Amino acid sequence: MDVANGRIGVGIIGCGNIAAQYARQIEAYPEVELVGVADQIPERARALAERHGVRAYADPDEQLADDRVELVVNLTTHHAHKEVITRALEAGKHVHSEKPLALSYEDAREVVELAKRKGLRLGCSPATFLGEAQQTAWKLIREGRAGTVRLAYAEVNWGRIESWHPEPESFYAVGPLFDVGVYPLTLLTCWFGPARRVLAAGRVLYPDRRTREGRPFHIETPELVIAVVELEDGVLVRLTVDFYVSQRTKQKGIELHGDEGYIYLSNWQSFNADVEAGKFDEPYEPVPLVREPYPGPEWARGVQDMAMAIQEGRPHRATGEQAAHVVEILCAVTESVRSGGWVEVCSSFTPPKPMPWAE
Repeated sequence: MDVANGRIGVGIIGCGNIAAQYARQIEAYPEVELVGVADQIPERARALAERHGVRAYADPDEQLADDRVELVVNLTTHHAHKEVITRALEAGKHVHSEKPLALSYEDAREVVELAKRKGLRLGCSPATFLGEAQQTAWKLIREGRAGTVRLAYAEVNWGRIESWHPEPESFYAVGPLFDVGVYPLTLLTCWFGPARRVLAAGRVLYPDRRTREGRPFHIETPELVIAVVELEDGVLVRLTVDFYVSQRTKQKGIELHGDEGYIYLSNWQSFNADVEAGKFDEPYEPVPLVREPYPGPEWARGVQDMAMAIQEGRPHRATGEQAAHVVEILCAVTESVRSGGWVEVCSSFTPPKPMPWAE
């Protein structure tokens, strides 16, 4: 920590699509200071660094050697997450990574254990459960607005990546489950606790695609997965996730059904999403959010919470343990798609506390 200003030095590794949003949000937080950025493509790092007036490192290793960087934000591609997290922890840095924490549960557990041995913080996106709309829905659950919740419908119809991303192949190689299925699974396990078993089916619907430039590519990882996830406290989740159905679909968000009513969150990502609730067999009514929301997703709020937790000596909320548990769920769903049967989920984690302004 910079003794002069009490701020924690932050470095970004990975200067792709989402890095500009992280950098802009990090700059606005009084708890942290953006020190510099790094990328395997130096030109990308230089361009981002120039926009924010910070250092562009020649490569990630140079950033990891800088003592001013105490917290690394890992925004690299999915397949590089485990390697970059490991290198940062070995260099003595706290880490907040983009999702998923890793592509296998074994790798996820490995980095969690490494962080523990090193006495370092490890956090992971998505931290959207820290948003105003998501905290409002959670407050309704705790207050019993729907009674005992027994069923959740979670929809992740995420459209066709090639319609907006210049390099969609890596997303399809990982598949929608690992890329965006993490959002509702993180929310639901935050609200109701860990999962215990899953049953799933999946398939490739539309195998031959073209990028915006007309380059053909072929996909083999299922871009549609439908899963039943049984949570420890008895809530049954039906999760639909795909890279096929347009985001304009009417099937979106998370709907919770309880003995006495229902709660609806229109978007699991945006902090200013609509929240509605109703008694059983009565119309939904809008619910005011617990405070004025951030307009859209605030990607770096998990980074801010980790920095504040370090300064205050408390646990941070978006933990590596929960992220590893979600990875185990994803791997169990993948195995169920292959085997056609129920697959057990064995790990656990300590759920985060609500934000003070939403208690």
